[in-house]
Amino acid sequence: MTDTTGDTTDTIEPEGPANLEEASFVEYGIEDKPPLLESIFLGFQHYLTMIGANIAVPLALASAMNMPTEQTAQFVGTFFVVSGVATLAQTTFGNRYPIVQGATFSMLAPALAIIGVIGAGWQTTLLELQGAVIAACAVEVIVGYLGLMGRLKKYLSPVVIAPTIALIGLSLFGVPQITDVNASVPGAQQDWWLLGLTLGLIVLFSQYLNKRRAFRLFPVLLGVVSAWFIAFVLSWTGFYAPASPGYVNYGQVVRADLIQPVMPLQWGIPQFTLPYIIGMFAGVVASMVESFGDYHAVARLSGVGAPSRRRIDHGIGMEGLASVFAGMMGTGNGSTSYSENIGAIGLTGVASRYVVQIGAVVMLVVGFVGYFGQLVATIPAPIVGGLFIAMFGQIAAVGLSNLKYVDMDSSRNLFIVGLALFAGLAIPAYIGQLGVGVERSGAEVFQAGMEGVAVLGPVLGTDLVSNTLYVILGTGMAVGGIVAFVLDNTVEGTREERGLEAWEAITEDESEFQSAFERFGSGRGTDSSRAD
Repeated sequence: MTDTTGDTTDTIEPEGPANLEEASFVEYGIEDKPPLLESIFLGFQHYLTMIGANIAVPLALASAMNMPTEQTAQFVGTFFVVSGVATLAQTTFGNRYPIVQGATFSMLAPALAIIGVIGAGWQTTLLELQGAVIAACAVEVIVGYLGLMGRLKKYLSPVVIAPTIALIGLSLFGVPQITDVNASVPGAQQDWWLLGLTLGLIVLFSQYLNKRRAFRLFPVLLGVVSAWFIAFVLSWTGFYAPASPGYVNYGQVVRADLIQPVMPLQWGIPQFTLPYIIGMFAGVVASMVESFGDYHAVARLSGVGAPSRRRIDHGIGMEGLASVFAGMMGTGNGSTSYSENIGAIGLTGVASRYVVQIGAVVMLVVGFVGYFGQLVATIPAPIVGGLFIAMFGQIAAVGLSNLKYVDMDSSRNLFIVGLALFAGLAIPAYIGQLGVGVERSGAEVFQAGMEGVAVLGPVLGTDLVSNTLYVILGTGMAVGGIVAFVLDNTVEGTREERGLEAWEAITEDESEFQSAFERFGSGRGTDSSRAD
């Protein structure tokens, strides 16, 4: 496509069979540049899909640390600033996919476990989390730029990738924005009318009215804003009480500060404690596995070939650098690729890198504006839940679509995919119930169980092994991916049967990806077997 800002850009035509994969629904490809005003709205729409997660993580941490309200607003703003910087870095110097970066749930579980162990004030606890994130994610940088992650690619067929990506969406069906928006109240609390309205509007705009360009490009933005306006009117007229799940607390926007300071080391100097670093690294491992699947999903939806080894390595390395930056800024969390953003590409057909970069700049700026953070925080959880259903369902379908390269008449493939999907849902559900009804956390109950294992108990019961297993077994896509990986590489099957030959035909050549050093430095065009 051409640059509609006035300048004409060269059409990007991938060589070879990879071009056959171009998705028919892609409105703007990776290299396309829509007009600036349109790009701002499209970019904001991309970020709107991840706002729920980018607010949920800091709010969960702030609540667990008993952080004061005044600091919580600044804490949330820090996450948006980090998200903007990390996205610009990934799209410019990393794998260059149109993928939003932000807070990761993978590191939330070990962070909550660390908070429970420390039991000190919020500032002391946050400094320990910062140190753990910085040290653990420094290892991710090494894994990425030494090319260790990309070397796994030759062992990963569509039989492995399909259930792994599908579980990114399927494993999130139980998020509180969908199932229970207020866990402190007995019984499941939800406003299904408001959730259904949001979901219905997104479906209406994206599927039934998509012949009109505005509806086709902005189904998420139009759906969420329309639902929010209705919730605001119902709140303003008193139909929604302050305790209602759909209530819009518009008063908190008026009380917000105009500018909030966000800067590195704003909470103090990070502290480095080995057991906490080891525990946090388990979350880093889960985050890397999730991002590996995300890269394949975004490539599939963007209408380009599957990512090469070098692109994967640069993506993981840049996520590590962004996570170290997040630790320095004081989030107590890392940075990862957002599955919600990938789902938005599927709904809107907007896969433009430029659009995502414009959105990143907007988020970077508004992260310093107190009014914006509070306005976003007024979006009721049922509206976010309706958005999540549309996004996560799209991701699950994209994952399963990779099976078109596989011989699905093969009982071998059916067995592996089915077992991986079921294990990826069942085992994390069990892990999630370990701390229910007892005074100890789930991580502590799990560790006690590991200590009781015959012979291997002294090893399995250590903080390093126990915390690592707890986080990995509690992550659906990690469980399903490991099950599929082991079976697919040990159960006999031909390369054609496993889909490897068909997938290799649509995988981009290693030379198609150029690192930032090659594009901006003297090494332009140099081939390399490592991540450079």
